[in-house]
Amino acid sequence: MAIIKPNNNTLSGITALPTGLGGKAIANYFGVDTSERGTTSTSFTTASNTASITLTPASTSSKFALFSSFTIGNNGADIRSLATIYRDSTNLGSSGGDSCIISSFSTQSNDKEIPASMVYTDTPNTTSSITYSLQFKTENGSYQCYVARRGLISFNIIEYSG
Repeated sequence: MAIIKPNNNTLSGITALPTGLGGKAIANYFGVDTSERGTTSTSFTTASNTASITLTPASTSSKFALFSSFTIGNNGADIRSLATIYRDSTNLGSSGGDSCIISSFSTQSNDKEIPASMVYTDTPNTTSSITYSLQFKTENGSYQCYVARRGLISFNIIEYSG
């Protein structure tokens, strides 16, 4: 295989990548949990210890790609189970907190559980320690919302330079 030399330069003469090739991944944080978690809270609560990741951004221009997969359900018919991602005390899914813009799930019957996933990109603009967490709640406190009942929770965060 021949080595291609851009613009007929020697390899040592290449000092930068072409424009348009953005940042690079600089850190990867990952957690997985198979323990069921349940709540009757109508306020968002952290789904598990591994779905809560504390990190310190490398720079104020760092960006974070957040990926979460989990199963969610409840023990009531036609009751919504809601999930969102928080950065510290800020709900990244909704400013009002009543519903979740990132993801919202409904059950069709008792104990119905569905697989779910969320993807979000965040630019916190800080070098102070922050905590991202997957959180969930039930629409009606008379019914329990649960995650990872017959599955798992995975939470992956990739930090990349801008």
